[in-house]
Amino acid sequence: MKFGYGRVSSAGQNLTAQINQLQEAGCETIFKEKVSGRRKEDRKQFNLLLETVQEGDTIVVTKLDRFARSTKDALNTIEYLNSKGVYLIVLNMGGDKIDTGTAIGKLMITVLSGIAEFEADMIKERQLEGIEDAKKRGVYKGRPKKYTEKNPKLQHALDLFNHRNRKDAKTKTVKEIEAITGISRATLYRVARELKK
Repeated sequence: MKFGYGRVSSAGQNLTAQINQLQEAGCETIFKEKVSGRRKEDRKQFNLLLETVQEGDTIVVTKLDRFARSTKDALNTIEYLNSKGVYLIVLNMGGDKIDTGTAIGKLMITVLSGIAEFEADMIKERQLEGIEDAKKRGVYKGRPKKYTEKNPKLQHALDLFNHRNRKDAKTKTVKEIEAITGISRATLYRVARELKK
């Protein structure tokens, strides 16, 4: 069975053009929604479509960006569909039609997958090069510390922490100190260790 999926990002936008194209492509049932593609969990009709399709079915979309927010998201969803024996047809992929049910369609998706992975690797490589360069110039400090010596909550937590072993009724356990100050147990122990050095 051929299922269509149409989506626009807001209620003010019109789905008519997409629905017409999906009907012309022979879609028997069309799932449609007016919602941003940013969060997959918000796309209730899309998720229902993924649950509905069975082996041998085909999903048709007008463009890949209607189907997925990013290349990674698209490839993950296509992989899921492949595992179910479901095909995807994108009516307009840079002017061409892609059908994952054909050998060339599978090749195109594989090429897209390779390009997406290459881009991610290049971004990571450039980021690491930038960090190394910044370290050499002495301008890279890493992630800024959330709690510094001047933080009053941290100071209060350290005072309570350092006095917890006294034989005094006013001493607090580490758990109580965490609850009172909002400073986590891990941060408290880490800072205490740093101060001992």
